[in-house]
Amino acid sequence: MTLDHVETLECTRCGATFDPERVVYTCPNHEGVAGILEVVYDYDVVDDRFDAALDGDIPNQWKYRAFLPVDTDAEPVTLDEGGTDLLDAPRLGDELGVDLRVKNDGLNPTGCFKDRATSIAATKARFGGQDVVTCASTGNAAASLAGYAARAGLDCRIFVPAAAPEGKLVQPRVYGADVLAVDGSYDEAYDLSLEVTDAYGWYNRNAAINPFQIEGKRTVGHELAEQTSDEIPDWVVFSMGDGCTIAGCWKGLREFAELGYVDDTPKLLGVQPEGASAIHDAFHGAEDHETVAETLADAVAVGRPRNTVKACRALAGSGGTAVTVTDEAILDAETLLGRTEGIYAEPSGAAPVAGIQAARAQGIIDPDESVVAVVTGFGLKDTQGAKQAVGDVTEVAPSLDDVAALYGTGDDGAAGGDGGSDGSSLTGRGA
Repeated sequence: MTLDHVETLECTRCGATFDPERVVYTCPNHEGVAGILEVVYDYDVVDDRFDAALDGDIPNQWKYRAFLPVDTDAEPVTLDEGGTDLLDAPRLGDELGVDLRVKNDGLNPTGCFKDRATSIAATKARFGGQDVVTCASTGNAAASLAGYAARAGLDCRIFVPAAAPEGKLVQPRVYGADVLAVDGSYDEAYDLSLEVTDAYGWYNRNAAINPFQIEGKRTVGHELAEQTSDEIPDWVVFSMGDGCTIAGCWKGLREFAELGYVDDTPKLLGVQPEGASAIHDAFHGAEDHETVAETLADAVAVGRPRNTVKACRALAGSGGTAVTVTDEAILDAETLLGRTEGIYAEPSGAAPVAGIQAARAQGIIDPDESVVAVVTGFGLKDTQGAKQAVGDVTEVAPSLDDVAALYGTGDDGAAGGDGGSDGSSLTGRGA
């Protein structure tokens, strides 16, 4: 057994170090979960072991196994997560006034970006002899952990706020997990998951404290670096909740640049809802940057982000910044993304599109700059959110007359009457 490419776990606040072979979540020198840990690598070993061709062929995230903090003897718990396509998005780009590509990570096995991290958690838990895995979640991490726990043969017990979308709570139950709905907020569910971890010794997947989870998420940075090596974008845009995802992406992007695999790194734009803006507020200097999260984008509805420090360092290190957007703008972005590019994202996954609009309006992103928007979750995760944006279906009788009343009766079949050719004028016309 060997984990010799991982040197240590280092506290982001005081620099204390810990054995990476032990199950350590946070630095005990700080109250609560303030002492977030960073995985430190021996990049000479990593570089020596990484011999994959950077040719854009990425079957899954395990192409980058040399960078992942798992024992060389560990068998990966995988459902072929990662390796998502980078799609040109010319119609949406024209709407936003940028040269746009979309990385659609909603196509991961359980429908969300979090599978990248969960694969690492399940691999380490099984290899370390753990029997039970747990986490707190607004829905996506719950489904992801449940699916990978089933794959690994582990018991899974999840804590969610009672207000989490029902669709997201069905999925983990199908995977066989125990889903415990906490009568409170996500932050209260999170705190309970930590108490349970201490009491029972279950392996905690929470990306905000488990230092190895960001390491799985950073594979999106590796993939983007490889996929854009010939045309590095000016900006990469993420929604932010706990701060883990954007911090992980930056670490992956930076690693590939520092190792000489690519020539440069893009700037990062972090996007948060106005009702859950703690990282944005901290980045822009607010002293009191914690709040009660109030947003329909449940996947990023985090009032007390645990990885604010890492997220802000990523934004600053990349030369980027953060913006906030309204829930209304997020819903508009969800439908804009769908009708221009055929990509169905949940609200948090569409938030980057709203963020690009805001950044363009504020002069942060210049006209015709190149941008990659990362969609982090599939739209079927939250159909209720989308329904607010599109309204009800249009009801018609089983009669051609009703259709003609909408579209006209031209011989060429073109739309006429009071209906537009894209059907957009029908929104909200249901009974």
